[in-house]
Amino acid sequence: MLLSKETTDFYLKDLETPLGQAINLTLAVLVLISSGIFVAETYNLPDYVRFQLSVADTAIAIIFLIEYILRLWSAENKIKYIFSFYSIIDLMAILPLFLGIVDIRFIRLLRWFRILRLIRFINRKYLFASISTEDGIIFARILFTLFAIVFVYSGLIYQVEHPVNPEKYATFLDAFYFSVVTMTTVGFGDVIPISELGRSLTVLMIFTGIALIPWQVGDLIKQVVKTANQVETVCSNCGLAFHDVDAVFCKSCGTKLPNRRVN
Repeated sequence: MLLSKETTDFYLKDLETPLGQAINLTLAVLVLISSGIFVAETYNLPDYVRFQLSVADTAIAIIFLIEYILRLWSAENKIKYIFSFYSIIDLMAILPLFLGIVDIRFIRLLRWFRILRLIRFINRKYLFASISTEDGIIFARILFTLFAIVFVYSGLIYQVEHPVNPEKYATFLDAFYFSVVTMTTVGFGDVIPISELGRSLTVLMIFTGIALIPWQVGDLIKQVVKTANQVETVCSNCGLAFHDVDAVFCKSCGTKLPNRRVN
C-alpha cells in the first residue's frame, strides 16, 4: 500500500507516534554512525576495514538520499523546502554521494556537515525524555550545539591541514583538540595551521567562539533566572516539572496541570 504525500510528510516530521519516533530516531542514529565512520577513517586502518566502512557509509548516504527525495516529494511548498535550512543541510549530507568520483577537497569537506542534521531533533522532547526541568533541557541543547559546531570545525581543519601538516594533524582527535582550545580562546600554540585556508578557518573559529559561547551561556542564565520564579508541578503527559505559578496548562504539550497544594 502506497502512502500519500500527507502521510509521508507526517511520519517524517512526527515524533509522537511509535512509527514516527522509530523513523526519526533511526535517522539520528545513522547520522551518528556516519560521523563515527568519518572519524575512524582519519586513523590508520587495514584496507579491508576501510573498505567495509566505505560500503557502510555509501549505504547510509543512499538512505539519506531516499529520505531527501521523500521529503521533497511530500513537501507542500517544494521551492520553500529546497531553500530551507534543514533541506540545505540534508543536501550537503548527500552531495558527496553524487560527486564522490571527483576527488576534490570541497566534496570531502561537505561530509563533515552531516552531524548538523541532528539539529533537526534538538528541540524535540523525546530526545531529552530523562530531563524534566526546562533549564536542564536548555543546557543539553547548548552542549549539543557546541559539540556539533566543534565537530564540524574539527573535520574542516583536519581536511585542510592534514595533507600539508600531517605531523600536527595526524588524526581527527588532533583537530578536535585544536578546535576546542581555539574556540575557547585558550590557544596553547602547540598545534597551529600552516595553510592560508587553515588560518582563515582558525580566525573564523575564534570569532565563533567569542560570539557563540557567551550567547549560549547568557541564554542559560536567563533561563535559570526565569525558572527561579516557577514552581514544581509535574505534567502528567510529558513530564515537564516546572511551570509558572499561575499556569493552568503545560506550556510544552498543553495538558491540564494537576491542582497544586497551597501550604
